[in-house]
Amino acid sequence: MPGLRLGPLLRYVDGSSATVWVEASRPCVAEVRCAGGGGGEARTFQIAGHHYALVTVTGLTPGTASAYEVLLDGTPVWPEPDSVFPPSEIRTPAEGDTVRIAFGSCRWASPPSGEPDPVGPDALDTLADRLAAEPGAERPDVLLLLGDQVYADETSKATRQWLAARRNLSDPPGAQVADYEEYTHLYYESWLDPEIRWLLSTVPSCMIFDDHDVIDDWNTSESWVADMRATPWWRERILSGLMSYWVYQHLGNLSPTELAADPVHTAVRATPDGTDALRAHAARAEQDAASVSWSYRRDFGRVRVLMLDSRAARVLDEQNRSMLDPGEAEWLRTQSLDTPGSYDHLLIGTSLPWLLPHLVHDAESWSAALCRGERGDRWARFGEKLRRGADLEHWAAFPSSFESLTRLIAEAGSGAEAPASVLVLSGDVHHAYIAEPSWPDDRPDRSAAGSDGSPAGAPGKPDARVLQLTCSPVHNSIPLSIKLGFRFGWSRTGRVLGRWFGRHGHGARPSIDWRRTDGPWFGNHLMTLTLHGRSARLRLDRARMRRDGKARLETATESVLTP
Repeated sequence: MPGLRLGPLLRYVDGSSATVWVEASRPCVAEVRCAGGGGGEARTFQIAGHHYALVTVTGLTPGTASAYEVLLDGTPVWPEPDSVFPPSEIRTPAEGDTVRIAFGSCRWASPPSGEPDPVGPDALDTLADRLAAEPGAERPDVLLLLGDQVYADETSKATRQWLAARRNLSDPPGAQVADYEEYTHLYYESWLDPEIRWLLSTVPSCMIFDDHDVIDDWNTSESWVADMRATPWWRERILSGLMSYWVYQHLGNLSPTELAADPVHTAVRATPDGTDALRAHAARAEQDAASVSWSYRRDFGRVRVLMLDSRAARVLDEQNRSMLDPGEAEWLRTQSLDTPGSYDHLLIGTSLPWLLPHLVHDAESWSAALCRGERGDRWARFGEKLRRGADLEHWAAFPSSFESLTRLIAEAGSGAEAPASVLVLSGDVHHAYIAEPSWPDDRPDRSAAGSDGSPAGAPGKPDARVLQLTCSPVHNSIPLSIKLGFRFGWSRTGRVLGRWFGRHGHGARPSIDWRRTDGPWFGNHLMTLTLHGRSARLRLDRARMRRDGKARLETATESVLTP
C-alpha cells in the first residue's frame, strides 16, 4: 500500500480550482476529495526513484472553505488519524475579497521537538500554532517564500550525520549536499516538521529560489561560475539543485492552465521514469540560462504578483552585467505594464532587495566598477575578492539593472490608470526594514531608451506609492556583525563613506534617492500585507518565546501604506 512521504502542499488556488502537491512512497494514483464537493486525481511521476503528483482540483465554489482529504490508490492518507491540527482546507477567493499576503525568506529547518533552538522560534512554526489554535482567526491567503527554503550548503547536525552514513565527508563537497537524493532529505527535514507540514497543507504558497537553495553566492560573477565548473562535484550539485527545485518548488507555482501547457511536466509524465527528461531540462538551464524561465505571475483579484528569478537569469559578462537576461527583462516589463488599470497593487517579488542601506548599495556599485576595470587590473582582482567575500551581489551590483528596474517601477506606477502601490518584496539580508524612494523634481528626461527596452523619456516621480519591503529571516541566525554592519550601513556616516566609494570607482550616482522609513528589525519574522481595493496595510510580526516556554507572534509594527 502506498504511503504519503511528504505533503500535501496546497499550492495554486483561484475561485474554482486548486493544485495539491504530494510525494508518495511508490507509484500510485493520488486523489484529493473536498467535503464541499470538487476534487481531482493524478498518477504519480517518477524522478530518481521518488514518486510525485500535482493534483488539479476542480469543481470548487468561489468564496468557500472546503476541508479536503488525500487518498493514494483509494486509501486515505491525509489528514493523519491522530492529528492535533484542524482539517486542511482549500479556501477559494470571491470577487472583491480582501487579499492577505504573508512573506519572508531564509528558513533553516527547526530542530527536532524537544531540542533547544539556537536561533529562536521559527516564525512559520509560530504562525501555524496560532492558526491551529484559532481556526476562525484572520489568516494569510497566500505565503510568498522568497528564497532559501532549504540550505544545501549549511546542513544541520542531524543531516551531517545522515550524510556521513552515505559517503566520506572528507571528500568534496563535504557536509554540503551532493546529489538529488541528498536534496530530498533537506526537503523532508524542512517540511515534515508537523507545524510546517500542516501550514503548507492549508495555506497556498508561492516560492522562488535564492542562493542557498543551491550554494552561497550562486552566480555572483563570471569568474565564480568558471571556478565552480572546474570542480569535480559542481555539475551534479547544480543539476540536482535545479531538478529538486523544479519538483519541490517550481511546479506548484504554475496554474492548472500553465501546467497543462508545460512541456517539461508533460515529458516527465509521459514515461515511467522522468529522471532523464528532467535532468536534460536542468542541464539546459545550467548551460544556457536564457533557455529556461523560472519567473511567474499570479493574480489575486486586483493584486498582481510578479515573482522574479534574480539568480539563474543573470548575465555575468563583466562589461554587460545584468540581473536579468533580455528575455526575463522583457517578461518583467510586459507583465508589469499589461492592461493598465486592471490591478490596484503591483507586487514584485525578488529574493534580493532593490533598495539597500546606502553604504551597502554604494559598496556593491563600487565593486562592480572595479571588476569592470575602471581602476585597472589590480583593483579588478580586489573587487572580485571583495564581491565574493562580502556577498556584494544585489541589484546595486548590477547598476544598469538597478536603473532599468527603477525606470520600470516609475513607468508602471505613473498615469491616470496607475495602481495605488508598487511594492518590491525581498528577503536575503537577515533583517527587516521599509525603504521609500524619492524621485527629484528636477530629474532630467532620458534621451535614449533603456537597455531593458524602456522608452526614451521614461517617467520620473510615479503617482503610485513605491516601497521596498524587506523581511528576512523566517528562521535563521542573526550574528552581531550583521546587526552592527546594517545599522552602520543606514547611518549618515555610512552614507558619506559610500559616496567616497562611488567617486573612487568613477561610478554614476543612482537616479533616485531613498530613505529607511521603519526598522531595522532583527529576529525571526514575517510581514503581512492586507490589500482591499486601493488600500494597503502592512504588519510585521516577530516570533518571541514567552516566559511559559511557548512561542508566539508579536506585532512589531503596523502601518497604512495607502489609504
